[in-house]
Amino acid sequence: MVEPDWLQAPEQGQIIMGLFQKLFPGRTAAKQAMSYFQTLNMYTPSFTDWRGAIYESEQVRSAIDALARHSSKLAFTMSGAAKPALQTKLKHAPNEFQTWSQFLYQARTIYEVDTTLFIVPVFDRFGDVTGVYPVTPVNASVKEVNGVVYLVYQFDAGQTAAIELSQCALLTKFQYRREFFGSGNDALKNTMDLIAIQNQGIKEGIKNSASFRFMAEHKLMTDPEDLEKEQNRFTEKHLSGKSGFLLFPNHYTNVRQIESKPFVVDAEQQKLINTNVYNYFGVNEDVMQNKVTGDGWSAFYEGAIEPFSIQLSECLTKMLFSLTERSYGAAVMFTSNRMQYMSNVDKLNVSAQMADRGIMNRDEIREIWNLPPIPDGSGQTYIIRGEYYDASEKVNDGGGSENGTE
Repeated sequence: MVEPDWLQAPEQGQIIMGLFQKLFPGRTAAKQAMSYFQTLNMYTPSFTDWRGAIYESEQVRSAIDALARHSSKLAFTMSGAAKPALQTKLKHAPNEFQTWSQFLYQARTIYEVDTTLFIVPVFDRFGDVTGVYPVTPVNASVKEVNGVVYLVYQFDAGQTAAIELSQCALLTKFQYRREFFGSGNDALKNTMDLIAIQNQGIKEGIKNSASFRFMAEHKLMTDPEDLEKEQNRFTEKHLSGKSGFLLFPNHYTNVRQIESKPFVVDAEQQKLINTNVYNYFGVNEDVMQNKVTGDGWSAFYEGAIEPFSIQLSECLTKMLFSLTERSYGAAVMFTSNRMQYMSNVDKLNVSAQMADRGIMNRDEIREIWNLPPIPDGSGQTYIIRGEYYDASEKVNDGGGSENGTE
């Protein structure tokens, strides 16, 4: 990697060892790039995250958690013979800090919250790629220096780093005017406001229901100071917890309790709010409550999990392998065994039909039932029931016919 002159390593006394240095060794941006990379519509390519604002909502977090949990179960595989050392390292973990399930969970969460997912390579001290890591910059921009396009990141702690665009992966959703980044979750703002107002209304309703308030007319006192003294005396004696009774002397008339009835949306309106969240993230109540199976889970997988797995597979393939390596079959793939989510009746039917016809071996059938492969390797053999045969071949069916027909 050739670094432009505006990328300088920090002085020795300024180096703070940690995760940031492991991810961006020698890639700290000492000063701003000299020019911006202009796109076709002259829209300055830049990204600013929401700082996790929508993730603080219970409904939204639950929806994103459902997507992240199911995405974390995707299986990582690599094909081709390129970069065998890297394949060996990535087979076990994406980096030294995470497992694949942790990586996928965090990656999907960032993807949904920010609509842009940044994945950068992890380098060793020799400059070789040893892993991949998802990062969450507060803002990023695309800049060009000497004909090379860079992504420049800024993080919460103030660090700034840059990396060639070709060496990192960008996953996006809701991509419209921003050629490199997603458009953000501003479309969810109205629903977020409704959720916030509803939660505040419930909170205030609970507070008000735990208190007693009364109003009454006082016949005798007209002096404001005397009235204030009487109010303080009554509050101290009857509302401070020292007395179990409220006693109203006869100079109080028209005594009545003030009933507070805070506004809370009804069930239909609450259902509409939840539906807005479900529609926005492509989930439903069954998915969020882990009740989805069979065809329902297959539909959820194809609509919400598979598009993410395809984009992640393509972006990491392009990031880790050159065009020549990809032309020889080098690729990254994230897959899922959807048949594990069938009902037990459907699993049994698939197992019997696929095994009898030699379409699946015993280890593949055992995987559907979440069972490990047979240790001695015999599970890799295929079995076909005896009454199945190639109709083009002549066989003796025991009735004197040579081709199984009468």
